Amino acid sequence: MSIEIKAPVFPESVADGTVATWYKKAGESCTRDEHIVDIETDKVVLEVVAPADGVIQNILKDEGDTVLSNEVLAMFSEGGAAAPAAPAAASAPVAAASASAETVDIKAPTFPESVADGTVVTWYKQPGEACDRDEHLVDIETDKVVLEVVAPAAGVIGEFIANEGDTVLSDQVLATFLIGATGGAAAPAAPTAEVAAEDGDVDGVAGPAARKALAEAGLTVAQVKGTGKGGRITKEDVDAAAKQQAAKPAAAAPAPAPVAAPLANTEGRIEKRVPMTRLRATIARRLVEAQQTAAMLTTYNEVNMGPIMELRGKYKELFLKKHNGTKLGFMSFFVKACTEALKRFPAVNASIDGNDMVYHGYQDIGVAVSTSRGLMVPVLRSTDSMGLADIESTIMDFALRGRDGKLGLDDMQGGTFTITNGGTFGSLLSTPILNPPQTAILGMHKIQERPMAVNGQVVIQPMMYLALSYDHRMIDGKEAVQFLVTVKELLEDPARLLLDV
Repeated sequence: MSIEIKAPVFPESVADGTVATWYKKAGESCTRDEHIVDIETDKVVLEVVAPADGVIQNILKDEGDTVLSNEVLAMFSEGGAAAPAAPAAASAPVAAASASAETVDIKAPTFPESVADGTVVTWYKQPGEACDRDEHLVDIETDKVVLEVVAPAAGVIGEFIANEGDTVLSDQVLATFLIGATGGAAAPAAPTAEVAAEDGDVDGVAGPAARKALAEAGLTVAQVKGTGKGGRITKEDVDAAAKQQAAKPAAAAPAPAPVAAPLANTEGRIEKRVPMTRLRATIARRLVEAQQTAAMLTTYNEVNMGPIMELRGKYKELFLKKHNGTKLGFMSFFVKACTEALKRFPAVNASIDGNDMVYHGYQDIGVAVSTSRGLMVPVLRSTDSMGLADIESTIMDFALRGRDGKLGLDDMQGGTFTITNGGTFGSLLSTPILNPPQTAILGMHKIQERPMAVNGQVVIQPMMYLALSYDHRMIDGKEAVQFLVTVKELLEDPARLLLDV
């Protein structure tokens, strides 16, 4: 039975798409849900898969053609037999590695409900390369964390199904893997690109975006080395080749040339354009959403950090020895003070779910951690039952794992309140933005000595500004101010934390 293979239904904001890459040719067989063709829009690349087991009959839209929503791309014969294939010039990269090896699929991790999809960031192995069991193969970046996919056993990487930059769903196949195969059968350089380059066939080795970039840069296929699948040229390859071409004349120019100085000044205005990571895009979207949907207001106060600093200076060495190298910092005092204040003012510990107000009978406090990938907020669970050493060691663990990209989704889900410390970077005062669906966030700042009036005398004291941003839909100004005053009083008299007064 013949079936029409159609382009996906584009959203209203997308008018049309371009056929980027066909992964099957007319007459080739494919299995159900096998990746057949990519449709590139101005926003994303959409994948079209086989509707059933069968054979591609004929292709109606070639690579580079513009297609509309639901337009027919090809005809498909369900259950048909494949046309006799021409003798293969070279088998799959690892087919010769081990004829008896068991082939399995390497799949994306199972994403939680709050994560729709992920992006293939980096492949650490190439087709044909051998790897050991549990060796790191590929990183999948989601809106929240980077997930690692490891080798299921010792063997050899087969064919990539999802390349770097591709968007993948939960449990989607990323590549094939030959268990027990031996290395040394690295993928041969694809002759397709070389032949196409010699013949001037740009369409065969470059997608629409790459062809446009080639034309703009004034380059030919022969001048660009493709790093994509099967030697395919990507836009990044064209950009790299263009920079190399621009650098060659400068390198060959005679040193005493009088025009070299102004030319260097002109070319020294370097710009670097990189795509925004999913994490930063999600952070931006959530922060804008918070400002647009919440009735956000901020109240300020200041706290004398002298008592905490005196207590910390007195016991920090003993604390370090007692708790196996865990240092006593300021954050643990703030977490304990906020925990006590949250118990006294439940609205500050609540969250908004649609039209419902959810009051939490526990305190899970998120602590903002700055990483190279962006701001992450891992959560300290049940802080009421944690001691100062537990809090400090957990925060240090979060910081180390955040630096190495090891924070998991479970570490950052939930949370009833958030603390962010801009003072670490020298911030004197700021207005923190809410972390939805939470209704409040506390901002800590730099400790700075200032003249203060104490009992009619001017005294220099180490002061810190505190900022509490809150959602006025849930929290009244009276509660917000009283919460912040409670935190201030507990910090200025730490004994109250122990006495629960």
